[in-house]
Amino acid sequence: MLVVDDERGLTRALQRGLAAEGFAVDVAHDGETGLSLATHGDYDVIVLDVMLPRRSGYDVIAALREREVWTPVLMLSAKDGEYDVADGLDLGADDYLTKPFSFVVLVARLRALVRRPAEPRPTVLTVGEIVLDPAARTVTRAGVPVELTTREFALLEYLMRHADRVVGKVELRDHVWDGTGEDLNVVEVYVGYLRRKLGREAVATVRGAGYRVAG
Repeated sequence: MLVVDDERGLTRALQRGLAAEGFAVDVAHDGETGLSLATHGDYDVIVLDVMLPRRSGYDVIAALREREVWTPVLMLSAKDGEYDVADGLDLGADDYLTKPFSFVVLVARLRALVRRPAEPRPTVLTVGEIVLDPAARTVTRAGVPVELTTREFALLEYLMRHADRVVGKVELRDHVWDGTGEDLNVVEVYVGYLRRKLGREAVATVRGAGYRVAG
């Protein structure tokens, strides 16, 4: 694992804690060094801060994906705005945590990322008739533009990035709402919004398991 963060106290603590959890950890304290290590090293997962000297985390993740380095990346940031989260995910990050964060949650999310194969992620997502462009923030269905709110867009994007499986409510709440303590009912409400705008069959309910985007 590679941890890229300029807070040396935090990186020391993460290095000790993650080593105790069985991870081998390399550390970089600026974006340029982090990019070099991430490009040439063989890592299972990367923890990447947004605010870094020499090169921002956003620049690093964008450069990695341009170089077709598909190692899973979890971004860390003291910035907690939903647009900041969206920017990181749009550039190719796999997950996002805001500081301060729970170490237990960090480890759980890292283990989840390690279990996923490092597969190429297309810039434009397509499932059936639905086409979502994260960079342009546009959605169409059968060629017809669909206007979504920021949260609706984030929910649809997460479902489309995981279209190969059923996604549970807890996972959707924790990733789309960033574990803010929202009631699980908020997921049902927003799935309902998507269905009204995209068509009822666009998001299928798998009873007892969660949701799957059907297109």
